[in-house]
Amino acid sequence: MKNLTCFFILCACLNLAYAQPKNDSIRLVAQKDNIITASTILKIENLGENINSDLPELRPTISADGNILFFICESHPANTKYNSVPNSQDIWYSERDTAGVWSEARHLSYPLNTSQYNAVYWISPDNNRILIRGAFNEGAYLGKGVSLCSLKKNGRWSEPDMLVIKNYHKYDRGRQSGATMAHDGKTLLLYMTPEEGGFDNDIYVCFLTPEGYWTEPKSLGKKINVPGYDEMTPYIASDGVTMYFSSNRPGGLGDNDIYMTKRLDKTWQKWSDPVNLGSPINTPDWDAFFTLDAGGEYAYLTTSLNGYGQSDIVRVKLLEQEKPDPVLMVSGNVYNLKTKEPLSANLIYETLPDGTEVGNAVSSAMDGSFKIVLPYDKNYSIRATADKFFAISENLNLDSLVKVGYKEIHKDLYLAPIEIGQVVRLNNVFFDFDKWDLRSESFVELDRVVVLLKENPAIEIEMSAHTDNRGSDEYNIKLSDNRAKSVREYILSKGIAASRIVSQGYGETKPVAPNDTDENRQLNRRVEFTILKN
Repeated sequence: MKNLTCFFILCACLNLAYAQPKNDSIRLVAQKDNIITASTILKIENLGENINSDLPELRPTISADGNILFFICESHPANTKYNSVPNSQDIWYSERDTAGVWSEARHLSYPLNTSQYNAVYWISPDNNRILIRGAFNEGAYLGKGVSLCSLKKNGRWSEPDMLVIKNYHKYDRGRQSGATMAHDGKTLLLYMTPEEGGFDNDIYVCFLTPEGYWTEPKSLGKKINVPGYDEMTPYIASDGVTMYFSSNRPGGLGDNDIYMTKRLDKTWQKWSDPVNLGSPINTPDWDAFFTLDAGGEYAYLTTSLNGYGQSDIVRVKLLEQEKPDPVLMVSGNVYNLKTKEPLSANLIYETLPDGTEVGNAVSSAMDGSFKIVLPYDKNYSIRATADKFFAISENLNLDSLVKVGYKEIHKDLYLAPIEIGQVVRLNNVFFDFDKWDLRSESFVELDRVVVLLKENPAIEIEMSAHTDNRGSDEYNIKLSDNRAKSVREYILSKGIAASRIVSQGYGETKPVAPNDTDENRQLNRRVEFTILKN
Protein backbone atom coordinates (compact mmCIF):
# COMPACT_ATOMS: atom_id res chain seq x y z
CA MET A 1 0.00 0.00 0.00
CA LYS A 2 2.68 2.41 0.93
CA ASN A 3 6.19 3.55 0.12
CA LEU A 4 8.95 3.86 2.66
CA THR A 5 10.35 7.38 2.45
CA CYS A 6 12.29 7.56 5.70
CA PHE A 7 16.06 7.32 6.13
CA PHE A 8 18.39 5.85 8.77
CA ILE A 9 19.31 7.98 11.77
CA LEU A 10 22.33 7.53 13.94
CA CYS A 11 21.70 8.05 17.62
CA ALA A 12 25.29 8.82 18.63
CA CYS A 13 24.65 9.75 22.24
CA LEU A 14 23.21 6.30 22.98
CA ASN A 15 25.56 4.53 20.58
CA LEU A 16 22.50 2.89 18.99
CA ALA A 17 21.65 2.76 15.29
CA TYR A 18 18.05 2.26 14.32
CA ALA A 19 15.88 2.79 11.24
CA GLN A 20 13.34 5.54 11.31
CA PRO A 21 10.46 5.39 12.21
CA LYS A 22 11.39 2.99 15.03
CA ASN A 23 12.06 4.94 18.20
CA ASP A 24 13.62 4.06 21.55
CA SER A 25 12.76 6.30 24.49
CA ILE A 26 14.06 6.48 28.05
CA ARG A 27 11.56 6.16 30.91
CA LEU A 28 12.11 6.48 34.67
CA VAL A 29 10.32 3.88 36.77
CA ALA A 30 8.68 6.26 39.18
CA GLN A 31 5.45 8.13 39.66
CA LYS A 32 5.47 11.81 40.49
CA ASP A 33 2.55 14.23 40.34
CA ASN A 34 0.44 11.51 38.72
CA ILE A 35 2.87 11.07 35.81
CA ILE A 36 4.60 7.72 35.18
CA THR A 37 8.22 7.92 34.01
CA ALA A 38 10.85 5.19 33.56
CA SER A 39 14.61 4.52 33.70
CA THR A 40 14.56 1.52 31.38
CA ILE A 41 14.66 1.76 27.60
CA LEU A 42 11.19 1.22 26.20
CA LYS A 43 10.76 0.56 22.51
CA ILE A 44 8.17 2.37 20.44
CA GLU A 45 7.56 0.07 17.48
CA ASN A 46 6.24 1.54 14.26
CA LEU A 47 3.96 -1.00 12.56
CA GLY A 48 5.71 -0.44 9.23
CA GLU A 49 5.03 0.55 5.66
CA ASN A 50 2.31 -2.07 5.13
CA ILE A 51 0.17 0.07 7.43
CA ASN A 52 1.73 3.52 7.63
CA SER A 53 2.35 6.00 4.81
CA ASP A 54 3.03 9.67 4.23
CA LEU A 55 -0.66 10.26 4.96
CA PRO A 56 -2.26 10.49 8.41
CA GLU A 57 -3.07 7.07 9.93
CA LEU A 58 -5.35 7.48 12.94
CA ARG A 59 -7.54 5.75 15.52
CA PRO A 60 -6.19 2.18 15.74
CA THR A 61 -8.58 -0.49 17.01
CA ILE A 62 -6.91 -3.82 17.78
CA SER A 63 -8.75 -7.13 18.21
CA ALA A 64 -8.54 -8.96 21.53
CA ASP A 65 -6.30 -11.65 20.02
CA GLY A 66 -4.01 -8.96 18.57
CA ASN A 67 -4.34 -10.22 14.99
CA ILE A 68 -6.73 -7.72 13.36
CA LEU A 69 -6.12 -3.97 13.24
CA PHE A 70 -8.65 -1.42 12.02
CA PHE A 71 -7.60 2.19 11.55
CA ILE A 72 -8.39 5.38 9.64
CA CYS A 73 -6.35 6.58 6.70
CA GLU A 74 -7.03 10.20 5.86
CA SER A 75 -7.09 11.65 2.32
CA HIS A 76 -6.11 8.42 0.59
CA PRO A 77 -6.96 8.33 -3.16
CA ALA A 78 -8.83 5.05 -2.61
CA ASN A 79 -11.14 6.59 -0.01
CA THR A 80 -14.81 6.63 -0.92
CA LYS A 81 -15.15 10.41 -1.18
CA TYR A 82 -11.54 11.36 -1.85
CA ASN A 83 -12.48 13.85 -4.58
CA SER A 84 -15.46 15.47 -2.84
CA VAL A 85 -14.92 15.34 0.95
CA PRO A 86 -12.01 17.37 2.40
CA ASN A 87 -9.67 15.21 4.49
CA SER A 88 -11.79 12.13 3.80
CA GLN A 89 -11.46 9.44 6.47
CA ASP A 90 -12.08 5.80 5.58
CA ILE A 91 -11.60 2.52 7.43
CA TRP A 92 -8.64 0.34 6.49
CA TYR A 93 -7.53 -2.91 8.09
CA SER A 94 -4.58 -5.28 8.31
CA GLU A 95 -4.14 -8.84 9.59
CA ARG A 96 -1.13 -10.26 11.41
CA ASP A 97 0.19 -13.69 10.46
CA THR A 98 1.67 -16.34 12.74
CA ALA A 99 5.12 -14.82 12.28
CA GLY A 100 3.86 -11.47 13.55
CA VAL A 101 3.99 -9.76 10.14
CA TRP A 102 1.20 -7.34 9.24
CA SER A 103 -0.41 -7.71 5.82
CA GLU A 104 -0.61 -4.81 3.42
CA ALA A 105 -3.53 -2.67 4.58
CA ARG A 106 -6.79 -3.02 2.70
CA HIS A 107 -9.58 -0.55 2.20
CA LEU A 108 -13.01 -1.66 3.40
CA SER A 109 -15.87 -1.27 0.97
CA TYR A 110 -19.51 -0.34 1.47
CA PRO A 111 -21.41 -0.62 3.80
CA LEU A 112 -18.62 0.25 6.27
CA ASN A 113 -17.10 3.08 4.24
CA THR A 114 -19.67 5.61 3.12
CA SER A 115 -19.74 9.26 2.06
CA GLN A 116 -19.38 10.24 5.75
CA TYR A 117 -16.29 10.31 7.95
CA ASN A 118 -15.84 6.64 8.86
CA ALA A 119 -14.22 4.84 11.78
CA VAL A 120 -14.25 1.56 13.73
CA TYR A 121 -14.61 2.22 17.45
CA TRP A 122 -14.48 -1.35 18.81
CA ILE A 123 -14.16 -4.96 17.72
CA SER A 124 -15.67 -7.69 19.88
CA PRO A 125 -13.39 -10.40 21.33
CA ASP A 126 -15.09 -12.95 19.04
CA ASN A 127 -14.10 -10.78 16.00
CA ASN A 128 -17.68 -11.13 14.77
CA ARG A 129 -18.98 -7.63 15.61
CA ILE A 130 -17.66 -4.11 15.18
CA LEU A 131 -18.88 -0.76 16.45
CA ILE A 132 -18.64 2.03 13.88
CA ARG A 133 -19.11 5.77 13.67
CA GLY A 134 -22.54 7.15 12.73
CA ALA A 135 -26.17 6.09 13.07
CA PHE A 136 -27.38 3.91 10.19
CA ASN A 137 -30.61 2.14 9.34
CA GLU A 138 -30.41 -0.52 6.61
CA GLY A 139 -27.31 1.18 5.23
CA ALA A 140 -28.80 4.68 5.19
CA TYR A 141 -26.93 7.32 7.19
CA LEU A 142 -29.17 9.04 9.74
CA GLY A 143 -26.69 11.31 11.54
CA LYS A 144 -24.65 11.25 14.73
CA GLY A 145 -24.54 8.07 16.76
CA VAL A 146 -23.00 4.62 16.73
CA SER A 147 -23.91 1.44 14.88
CA LEU A 148 -23.09 -2.25 15.10
CA CYS A 149 -22.13 -4.57 12.22
CA SER A 150 -21.95 -8.37 12.28
CA LEU A 151 -19.83 -10.74 10.21
CA LYS A 152 -22.04 -12.73 7.85
CA LYS A 153 -21.68 -16.30 6.58
CA ASN A 154 -20.06 -15.11 3.35
CA GLY A 155 -17.34 -13.32 5.31
CA ARG A 156 -18.71 -9.84 4.61
CA TRP A 157 -19.95 -7.32 7.13
CA SER A 158 -23.65 -6.69 7.52
CA GLU A 159 -25.17 -3.27 6.98
CA PRO A 160 -24.69 -1.20 10.13
CA ASP A 161 -27.58 -1.04 12.57
CA MET A 162 -27.67 1.91 14.95
CA LEU A 163 -27.69 1.47 18.71
CA VAL A 164 -30.83 2.94 20.24
CA ILE A 165 -29.57 5.10 23.11
CA LYS A 166 -32.10 6.91 25.28
CA ASN A 167 -31.90 10.72 24.84
CA TYR A 168 -28.66 10.42 22.87
CA HIS A 169 -29.04 13.70 20.97
CA LYS A 170 -29.39 15.59 24.24
CA TYR A 171 -25.70 14.90 24.88
CA ASP A 172 -24.02 14.76 21.45
CA ARG A 173 -24.20 18.38 20.26
CA GLY A 174 -20.51 19.25 19.99
CA ARG A 175 -17.87 19.17 17.27
CA GLN A 176 -16.45 15.76 18.23
CA SER A 177 -17.82 12.51 19.57
CA GLY A 178 -16.96 8.83 19.67
CA ALA A 179 -17.43 5.58 21.52
CA THR A 180 -16.07 2.24 22.60
CA MET A 181 -17.56 -0.83 24.23
CA ALA A 182 -16.43 -3.04 27.07
CA HIS A 183 -15.68 -6.61 26.02
CA ASP A 184 -18.77 -7.82 27.88
CA GLY A 185 -20.90 -6.39 25.04
CA LYS A 186 -23.19 -4.80 27.64
CA THR A 187 -21.39 -1.57 28.54
CA LEU A 188 -20.98 1.37 26.15
CA LEU A 189 -18.66 4.33 26.73
CA LEU A 190 -19.27 7.55 24.81
CA TYR A 191 -17.46 10.86 24.67
CA MET A 192 -19.41 13.94 23.60
CA THR A 193 -20.53 17.37 24.74
CA PRO A 194 -24.08 18.67 25.20
CA GLU A 195 -22.85 22.19 24.38
CA GLU A 196 -23.88 23.22 20.86
CA GLY A 197 -20.71 23.33 18.74
CA GLY A 198 -18.50 22.72 21.78
CA PHE A 199 -15.09 21.07 21.83
CA ASP A 200 -14.71 20.00 25.47
CA ASN A 201 -16.04 16.44 25.74
CA ASP A 202 -17.04 14.41 28.77
CA ILE A 203 -17.08 10.62 29.00
CA TYR A 204 -20.41 8.86 29.61
CA VAL A 205 -21.54 5.27 30.19
CA CYS A 206 -24.67 3.43 28.95
CA PHE A 207 -25.85 -0.10 29.68
CA LEU A 208 -27.67 -2.62 27.49
CA THR A 209 -31.21 -3.33 28.68
CA PRO A 210 -33.03 -6.68 28.37
CA GLU A 211 -35.21 -5.03 25.72
CA GLY A 212 -32.17 -4.37 23.52
CA TYR A 213 -31.87 -0.59 23.82
CA TRP A 214 -29.28 1.39 25.79
CA THR A 215 -29.84 3.46 28.91
CA GLU A 216 -29.47 7.23 28.96
CA PRO A 217 -25.81 8.36 29.03
CA LYS A 218 -24.47 8.98 32.54
CA SER A 219 -21.33 10.98 33.28
CA LEU A 220 -18.43 9.06 34.82
CA GLY A 221 -18.11 11.76 37.46
CA LYS A 222 -15.85 14.72 38.20
CA LYS A 223 -12.72 12.67 38.86
CA ILE A 224 -12.81 11.65 35.18
CA ASN A 225 -14.65 14.64 33.67
CA VAL A 226 -12.81 17.71 34.94
CA PRO A 227 -15.00 20.79 34.37
CA GLY A 228 -13.68 23.03 31.61
CA TYR A 229 -11.37 20.39 30.06
CA ASP A 230 -11.60 17.83 27.28
CA GLU A 231 -11.92 14.10 28.13
CA MET A 232 -12.21 11.79 25.15
CA THR A 233 -11.31 8.50 23.38
CA PRO A 234 -11.91 6.17 26.36
CA TYR A 235 -10.78 2.56 26.16
CA ILE A 236 -11.86 0.00 28.76
CA ALA A 237 -9.39 -2.89 29.03
CA SER A 238 -10.35 -6.56 28.96
CA ASP A 239 -10.49 -6.71 32.75
CA GLY A 240 -13.51 -4.39 32.63
CA VAL A 241 -11.90 -2.24 35.33
CA THR A 242 -8.92 -0.39 33.86
CA MET A 243 -9.72 2.59 31.65
CA TYR A 244 -7.41 4.68 29.49
CA PHE A 245 -8.53 8.04 28.10
CA SER A 246 -7.23 11.28 26.62
CA SER A 247 -7.43 14.63 28.43
CA ASN A 248 -5.96 18.13 28.29
CA ARG A 249 -6.33 18.61 32.05
CA PRO A 250 -3.57 20.46 33.94
CA GLY A 251 -0.36 18.58 34.69
CA GLY A 252 0.16 16.95 31.30
CA LEU A 253 3.15 17.01 28.98
CA GLY A 254 1.60 19.31 26.41
CA ASP A 255 -1.74 19.04 24.66
CA ASN A 256 -4.05 16.04 25.27
CA ASP A 257 -2.30 13.15 27.08
CA ILE A 258 -3.23 9.52 27.80
CA TYR A 259 -4.30 8.78 31.38
CA MET A 260 -5.03 5.51 33.21
CA THR A 261 -7.59 4.95 35.97
CA LYS A 262 -9.28 2.00 37.74
CA ARG A 263 -13.01 1.56 38.31
CA LEU A 264 -13.62 1.05 42.03
CA ASP A 265 -17.20 -0.26 42.10
CA LYS A 266 -20.14 -1.26 39.91
CA THR A 267 -21.66 2.23 39.70
CA TRP A 268 -19.08 3.46 37.14
CA GLN A 269 -18.93 6.66 39.20
CA LYS A 270 -16.00 5.89 41.52
CA TRP A 271 -12.50 5.83 40.02
CA SER A 272 -8.92 5.91 41.18
CA ASP A 273 -6.97 9.11 40.58
CA PRO A 274 -6.11 9.22 36.85
CA VAL A 275 -2.39 8.76 36.20
CA ASN A 276 -0.60 10.30 33.22
CA LEU A 277 1.25 7.53 31.32
CA GLY A 278 4.20 9.82 30.68
CA SER A 279 6.77 9.86 27.89
CA PRO A 280 7.13 8.37 25.30
CA ILE A 281 3.44 7.39 25.19
CA ASN A 282 2.62 11.03 25.77
CA THR A 283 4.35 13.84 23.88
CA PRO A 284 4.10 17.64 23.76
CA ASP A 285 1.63 17.13 20.89
CA TRP A 286 -1.98 15.88 20.92
CA ASP A 287 -2.17 12.25 22.14
CA ALA A 288 -5.27 10.04 21.96
CA PHE A 289 -6.63 6.80 20.42
CA PHE A 290 -5.15 4.28 22.86
CA THR A 291 -6.14 0.60 22.50
CA LEU A 292 -4.94 -2.78 23.85
CA ASP A 293 -5.11 -6.45 23.02
CA ALA A 294 -6.56 -8.79 25.65
CA GLY A 295 -3.13 -9.69 26.99
CA GLY A 296 -2.64 -6.07 28.00
CA GLU A 297 1.05 -6.20 27.17
CA TYR A 298 1.07 -3.95 24.12
CA ALA A 299 -0.73 -0.66 23.57
CA TYR A 300 -1.49 0.59 20.06
CA LEU A 301 -1.73 4.30 19.47
CA THR A 302 -1.09 7.15 17.04
CA THR A 303 2.04 9.29 17.01
CA SER A 304 3.27 12.15 14.85
CA LEU A 305 6.92 11.70 15.90
CA ASN A 306 9.63 10.02 13.80
CA GLY A 307 7.19 8.36 11.42
CA TYR A 308 6.55 7.80 7.73
CA GLY A 309 4.15 10.72 7.46
CA GLN A 310 1.89 13.09 9.36
CA SER A 311 0.86 10.44 11.90
CA ASP A 312 1.53 6.70 12.20
CA ILE A 313 0.18 3.69 14.06
CA VAL A 314 2.70 2.36 16.59
CA ARG A 315 2.71 -0.05 19.48
CA VAL A 316 4.52 0.08 22.81
CA LYS A 317 5.14 -2.54 25.47
CA LEU A 318 3.63 -1.31 28.71
CA LEU A 319 5.32 -1.19 32.09
CA GLU A 320 3.79 -3.41 34.78
CA GLN A 321 2.13 -0.48 36.56
CA GLU A 322 0.50 0.58 33.29
CA LYS A 323 -1.10 -2.79 32.51
CA PRO A 324 -4.68 -3.88 33.26
CA ASP A 325 -5.44 -6.89 35.44
CA PRO A 326 -4.83 -10.24 33.68
CA VAL A 327 -7.70 -12.11 32.03
CA LEU A 328 -8.46 -15.48 30.48
CA MET A 329 -9.22 -15.72 26.75
CA VAL A 330 -11.59 -18.60 25.92
CA SER A 331 -11.84 -19.63 22.29
CA GLY A 332 -13.80 -22.46 20.73
CA ASN A 333 -16.59 -23.41 18.36
CA VAL A 334 -20.31 -23.97 18.81
CA TYR A 335 -21.57 -27.33 17.48
CA ASN A 336 -24.81 -29.20 17.10
CA LEU A 337 -24.37 -32.03 19.63
CA LYS A 338 -26.10 -34.56 17.37
CA THR A 339 -24.66 -33.73 13.93
CA LYS A 340 -21.40 -32.06 15.06
CA GLU A 341 -22.05 -29.31 12.51
CA PRO A 342 -20.96 -25.78 13.50
CA LEU A 343 -23.67 -23.35 14.53
CA SER A 344 -24.03 -19.60 14.64
CA ALA A 345 -25.42 -18.76 18.06
CA ASN A 346 -25.56 -16.14 20.76
CA LEU A 347 -23.35 -16.78 23.77
CA ILE A 348 -24.10 -15.84 27.35
CA TYR A 349 -21.82 -16.03 30.36
CA GLU A 350 -23.07 -15.68 33.91
CA THR A 351 -21.51 -15.66 37.35
CA LEU A 352 -22.36 -18.36 39.87
CA PRO A 353 -24.11 -18.77 42.23
CA ASP A 354 -26.03 -15.53 41.60
CA GLY A 355 -26.75 -16.17 37.90
CA THR A 356 -25.97 -12.58 36.89
CA GLU A 357 -25.40 -12.22 33.16
CA VAL A 358 -22.03 -10.48 32.84
CA GLY A 359 -21.37 -10.71 29.12
CA ASN A 360 -22.43 -11.81 25.69
CA ALA A 361 -20.82 -12.88 22.43
CA VAL A 362 -21.70 -14.28 19.02
CA SER A 363 -20.27 -17.34 17.30
CA SER A 364 -19.23 -17.01 13.66
CA ALA A 365 -21.82 -17.63 10.97
CA MET A 366 -19.05 -19.27 8.93
CA ASP A 367 -17.63 -21.89 11.30
CA GLY A 368 -19.21 -21.37 14.72
CA SER A 369 -15.99 -19.98 16.19
CA PHE A 370 -16.03 -17.60 19.15
CA LYS A 371 -13.77 -15.84 21.64
CA ILE A 372 -14.67 -14.39 25.01
CA VAL A 373 -12.58 -12.64 27.64
CA LEU A 374 -13.12 -13.46 31.33
CA PRO A 375 -11.63 -11.57 34.26
CA TYR A 376 -10.34 -13.69 37.13
CA ASP A 377 -11.95 -14.01 40.60
CA LYS A 378 -15.32 -15.27 39.32
CA ASN A 379 -17.06 -18.60 38.83
CA TYR A 380 -18.62 -18.63 35.35
CA SER A 381 -21.27 -20.58 33.51
CA ILE A 382 -20.93 -20.27 29.73
CA ARG A 383 -23.44 -21.40 27.14
CA ALA A 384 -24.67 -20.85 23.59
CA THR A 385 -28.33 -20.21 22.80
CA ALA A 386 -30.39 -20.97 19.69
CA ASP A 387 -34.02 -21.76 18.91
CA LYS A 388 -35.07 -25.44 19.24
CA PHE A 389 -31.86 -26.32 21.11
CA PHE A 390 -30.96 -26.79 24.77
CA ALA A 391 -27.55 -25.48 25.72
CA ILE A 392 -24.95 -27.70 27.33
CA SER A 393 -23.28 -25.14 29.55
CA GLU A 394 -19.65 -25.20 30.62
CA ASN A 395 -18.17 -24.21 33.96
CA LEU A 396 -15.02 -22.13 34.41
CA ASN A 397 -14.26 -21.51 38.06
CA LEU A 398 -11.72 -18.70 38.03
CA ASP A 399 -12.29 -17.62 41.63
CA SER A 400 -10.16 -20.54 42.76
CA LEU A 401 -7.26 -19.66 40.46
CA VAL A 402 -4.33 -17.47 41.33
CA LYS A 403 -3.84 -14.67 38.82
CA VAL A 404 -0.90 -16.04 36.89
CA GLY A 405 -1.15 -13.58 34.03
CA TYR A 406 -2.88 -13.68 30.68
CA LYS A 407 -3.84 -17.18 29.52
CA GLU A 408 -5.68 -18.71 26.57
CA ILE A 409 -7.70 -21.93 26.58
CA HIS A 410 -9.89 -23.75 24.05
CA LYS A 411 -13.36 -24.97 25.01
CA ASP A 412 -16.07 -25.96 22.54
CA LEU A 413 -19.77 -25.46 23.27
CA TYR A 414 -22.62 -27.74 22.23
CA LEU A 415 -26.33 -27.25 21.59
CA ALA A 416 -28.56 -30.31 21.97
CA PRO A 417 -31.61 -30.55 19.69
CA ILE A 418 -34.83 -30.90 21.65
CA GLU A 419 -35.98 -34.35 20.50
CA ILE A 420 -36.78 -37.78 21.91
CA GLY A 421 -33.71 -39.74 22.98
CA GLN A 422 -31.43 -36.70 23.28
CA VAL A 423 -29.10 -36.88 26.29
CA VAL A 424 -28.10 -33.53 27.81
CA ARG A 425 -25.24 -33.22 30.28
CA LEU A 426 -25.64 -30.63 33.06
CA ASN A 427 -22.11 -29.40 33.74
CA ASN A 428 -23.09 -26.77 36.28
CA VAL A 429 -24.77 -29.03 38.84
CA PHE A 430 -22.59 -29.35 41.93
CA PHE A 431 -22.46 -31.45 45.12
CA ASP A 432 -19.96 -31.51 47.93
CA PHE A 433 -17.72 -34.58 48.13
CA ASP A 434 -19.62 -37.70 49.23
CA LYS A 435 -22.89 -35.75 49.56
CA TRP A 436 -26.09 -35.37 47.56
CA ASP A 437 -27.32 -31.98 48.77
CA LEU A 438 -27.35 -29.51 45.88
CA ARG A 439 -24.96 -26.58 46.15
CA SER A 440 -26.41 -23.17 45.39
CA GLU A 441 -24.27 -22.83 42.26
CA SER A 442 -26.50 -25.53 40.73
CA PHE A 443 -29.71 -23.53 40.78
CA VAL A 444 -28.95 -21.43 37.69
CA GLU A 445 -28.44 -24.58 35.61
CA LEU A 446 -31.49 -26.38 36.95
CA ASP A 447 -33.68 -23.33 36.47
CA ARG A 448 -32.92 -23.62 32.74
CA VAL A 449 -34.31 -27.17 32.82
CA VAL A 450 -37.41 -25.82 34.54
CA VAL A 451 -37.83 -23.22 31.77
CA LEU A 452 -37.43 -25.95 29.13
CA LEU A 453 -40.17 -28.02 30.73
CA LYS A 454 -42.52 -25.07 31.16
CA GLU A 455 -42.06 -23.88 27.58
CA ASN A 456 -42.51 -27.44 26.24
CA PRO A 457 -45.38 -28.94 28.28
CA ALA A 458 -45.30 -32.26 26.37
CA ILE A 459 -41.69 -33.05 27.32
CA GLU A 460 -40.99 -35.78 29.85
CA ILE A 461 -37.45 -36.54 31.03
CA GLU A 462 -35.34 -38.95 33.02
CA MET A 463 -32.86 -37.26 35.34
CA SER A 464 -29.82 -39.45 35.96
CA ALA A 465 -26.61 -39.23 37.99
CA HIS A 466 -23.35 -41.13 37.48
CA THR A 467 -20.08 -41.75 39.34
CA ASP A 468 -16.58 -42.90 38.52
CA ASN A 469 -15.34 -46.37 39.54
CA ARG A 470 -13.86 -45.44 42.90
CA GLY A 471 -15.83 -46.97 45.77
CA SER A 472 -18.01 -50.07 45.85
CA ASP A 473 -20.77 -50.72 43.34
CA GLU A 474 -23.41 -50.53 46.07
CA TYR A 475 -22.06 -47.23 47.42
CA ASN A 476 -21.90 -45.63 43.96
CA ILE A 477 -25.45 -46.68 43.09
CA LYS A 478 -26.77 -45.21 46.35
CA LEU A 479 -24.82 -41.93 45.97
CA SER A 480 -25.85 -41.42 42.36
CA ASP A 481 -29.48 -42.34 43.04
CA ASN A 482 -29.72 -39.83 45.89
CA ARG A 483 -28.14 -37.12 43.76
CA ALA A 484 -30.60 -37.74 40.93
CA LYS A 485 -33.47 -37.58 43.45
CA SER A 486 -32.16 -34.25 44.82
CA VAL A 487 -32.17 -32.76 41.33
CA ARG A 488 -35.70 -34.08 40.66
CA GLU A 489 -36.98 -32.66 43.94
CA TYR A 490 -35.59 -29.22 43.12
CA ILE A 491 -37.31 -29.21 39.72
CA LEU A 492 -40.60 -30.37 41.23
CA SER A 493 -40.37 -27.53 43.77
CA LYS A 494 -40.58 -25.10 40.84
CA GLY A 495 -44.06 -26.32 39.85
CA ILE A 496 -43.27 -29.13 37.41
CA ALA A 497 -45.66 -32.10 37.60
CA ALA A 498 -44.16 -35.22 39.16
CA SER A 499 -45.36 -37.32 36.22
CA ARG A 500 -43.01 -35.47 33.84
CA ILE A 501 -39.71 -36.40 35.48
CA VAL A 502 -38.25 -39.63 36.83
CA SER A 503 -34.87 -40.04 38.47
CA GLN A 504 -32.32 -42.82 38.31
CA GLY A 505 -28.83 -43.40 39.70
CA TYR A 506 -26.53 -45.51 37.56
CA GLY A 507 -23.38 -45.47 39.68
CA GLU A 508 -20.34 -46.42 37.62
CA THR A 509 -22.24 -48.58 35.10
CA LYS A 510 -22.36 -46.05 32.25
CA PRO A 511 -18.93 -44.46 31.89
CA VAL A 512 -18.28 -42.06 29.01
CA ALA A 513 -14.49 -42.37 29.35
CA PRO A 514 -11.98 -44.84 30.82
CA ASN A 515 -11.48 -44.35 34.56
CA ASP A 516 -7.72 -44.06 34.12
CA THR A 517 -7.03 -40.36 34.77
CA ASP A 518 -8.42 -37.63 37.01
CA GLU A 519 -9.76 -35.85 33.92
CA ASN A 520 -11.59 -38.94 32.67
CA ARG A 521 -13.01 -39.74 36.09
CA GLN A 522 -14.35 -36.20 36.23
CA LEU A 523 -16.10 -36.80 32.91
CA ASN A 524 -17.76 -39.88 34.36
CA ARG A 525 -19.01 -37.99 37.45
CA ARG A 526 -21.99 -36.26 35.92
CA VAL A 527 -25.67 -35.39 36.01
CA GLU A 528 -27.67 -35.50 32.79
CA PHE A 529 -31.20 -35.85 31.52
CA THR A 530 -32.72 -37.79 28.64
CA ILE A 531 -35.79 -36.63 26.75
CA LEU A 532 -38.30 -39.49 26.93
CA LYS A 533 -41.32 -37.82 25.35
CA ASN A 534 -41.83 -34.68 23.31
